[in-house]
Amino acid sequence: MGRLFGTDGARGIANTELTCELAMNIGRAAAMVLTDSSDNKHPTILIGKDTRLSSYMLEGALTAGLCSVGANVVLLGAVPTPAVAYLIKKYQADAGIMISASHNPFNFNGIKIFSEDGYKLPDELEAEIESIVIDKVKPYPQPTGEHLGRVHRAETAREDYIEHIISTVPYRLDGMKIAIDCANGSAAGTAETLFTRLGAECHMLADQPNGTNINDQCGSTHLEALQKFVVENHLQAGVAFDGDADRCLAVDEKGEIIDGDFIMAICAMDLASRHKLNKNTAVGTVMSNMGFSRFCADNGLKFVSTNVGDRYVLEAMLREGYNFGGEQSGHVIFLDYSTTGDGQLTAAQLLSLVNRRQAQLSSMATLMTRYPQVLINVKVTNEGKLHFYTNQAVKNKIEEVKETLGDDGRVLVRLSGTEPLVRVMLEGLDKELIIRLAQETADFIKNKIG
Repeated sequence: MGRLFGTDGARGIANTELTCELAMNIGRAAAMVLTDSSDNKHPTILIGKDTRLSSYMLEGALTAGLCSVGANVVLLGAVPTPAVAYLIKKYQADAGIMISASHNPFNFNGIKIFSEDGYKLPDELEAEIESIVIDKVKPYPQPTGEHLGRVHRAETAREDYIEHIISTVPYRLDGMKIAIDCANGSAAGTAETLFTRLGAECHMLADQPNGTNINDQCGSTHLEALQKFVVENHLQAGVAFDGDADRCLAVDEKGEIIDGDFIMAICAMDLASRHKLNKNTAVGTVMSNMGFSRFCADNGLKFVSTNVGDRYVLEAMLREGYNFGGEQSGHVIFLDYSTTGDGQLTAAQLLSLVNRRQAQLSSMATLMTRYPQVLINVKVTNEGKLHFYTNQAVKNKIEEVKETLGDDGRVLVRLSGTEPLVRVMLEGLDKELIIRLAQETADFIKNKIG
């Protein structure tokens, strides 16, 4: 059985790979799996979406599928992914679905599913949904008459989410001058209101979504415009979100990028100083920079590493009782406030800390030294992705590079969970060496399985 779900939901090119029929069936199966033990004959499921043109189409298909098996649907409109996770509990819903392909181009889309407690589904529940959709292990219910589901619209969804974020901020942003890049995505409907209410003077970038400009040379994957704007306008900081606003990267007053590792270091240090970092531990991934683990060791903090994906970070946090973790890409989880990565919550916490300390973001970032890191994405076919696991020549090449780096660096080669890519990451003290080895490794993989 092929997998529908990667590390962050089901994704594909809208209307060819991710079709209306598939979306409708995912909705049906999700309702069956997530409400199987419920006595509620009409479970309530929330649907949120980002600003992609195809999100309207998929919203309709999911709604039809859910209602056809008796589930009631509450439409949240264009909201951030973490808003869906939060509002499930606030509205006492049985589950939630977010339509988004995050940082991917607009022609892609995706479906993320959250359970009644606001957490992304574990692998076993996704596998159960897949078995219904793909293997047809059980038929879809076909209720009629009054047993069909109803559809409602939550008119206050954005406002309720904004108020939640504000309630988590310990110190206002009064006097701060900041730039906000919304990636022409979900944050375009919430960020200006949120940060203005917190007291900041906001300069907005990429906040005019038109259905096709999401992530287009803007947002957390394209920081150049934000960097330039912050410096030219003498602002204190800039923050950038991705298409569904579950991740955040920042730019300091000098235009330097403050990635997820730096954000985590700054926030972890503050939480620890206020005795609010559970077990003095920060959870990251195998992609976390070596500088972050060194920062933790130097400051008496424990660093726990997981597989790539904020879902795996969260699983480790829940399993061991940690309350803070995240990824270099900007997914940061403040578990005391949110059940998933939340870009706007992260930005609010970071900027609140900067304002409370009356410090420059650049000076706060000096507590961590970043090791030189090179990441090269190699495009592969689906067949190539399968061969990645079995190609002995590729395995030998990776081992050869590991031996060359020794204790002064590391190599991580992995398949993307959301795109047809093999990601080659090298890190070490000798920048010229890792650049050369990374390119050499990427070329080798492209030649063998590209």
